[in-house]
Amino acid sequence: GCTYQKFKTPVEVLDHDFPVEALGKATPYGVYDVFKNRGFVSVGLSCDTAVFAVESLWRWWYAEGSFEYVGAEEIVLTCDCGGGNGYCSWLWEFELSKFVCEVGLSVRVLYFSPGTSKWYKVEHRLFSFISKNWRGVSLVSAVVVVVLIGATMMERGFCVRCVLDESECEKGVEVSEEEFGSIDIVKDDFHGEWNYTINPIKEKL
Repeated sequence: GCTYQKFKTPVEVLDHDFPVEALGKATPYGVYDVFKNRGFVSVGLSCDTAVFAVESLWRWWYAEGSFEYVGAEEIVLTCDCGGGNGYCSWLWEFELSKFVCEVGLSVRVLYFSPGTSKWYKVEHRLFSFISKNWRGVSLVSAVVVVVLIGATMMERGFCVRCVLDESECEKGVEVSEEEFGSIDIVKDDFHGEWNYTINPIKEKL
């Protein structure tokens, strides 16, 4: 998009995905509720890790999900195969198991296979409209990012809630075989690496 400026007085910005030392690097992670036609985006200032991804799910659940879906027996997540929620990440599954034990609901995870992630709804019904709403505005601070994302809406009730996550996420966190083995995970017969269910266990991890 584009915005109007006074003649020959453009706003100078970086031309690619480089972090600004004074601001950090904003990373949005979104949840799109297909039933309510609403988005929830958590903007982190640290790293795109599995801990950050599951933390975003926590924030959505306690801000909206637990009120909208009282009596639910299962949460279904559709994910792409990369980033913090990658299908090869033990840490993602371990952190997700903590969430499952806390809320007492099973979580069914369904991945879009590699090369098809752009088909899923969080891209077409959430982030595409967020991008349109920016319309060339320079993302010069975390506040600007959160405000622009949170102002995204359109007809038929679609809207987005955006929150800032200022917690620090460490890179390189590893999960031991013992910790991974404690997860109650049931893999589907069809591509169990992409389709599985994590169930609550008696004791929290």
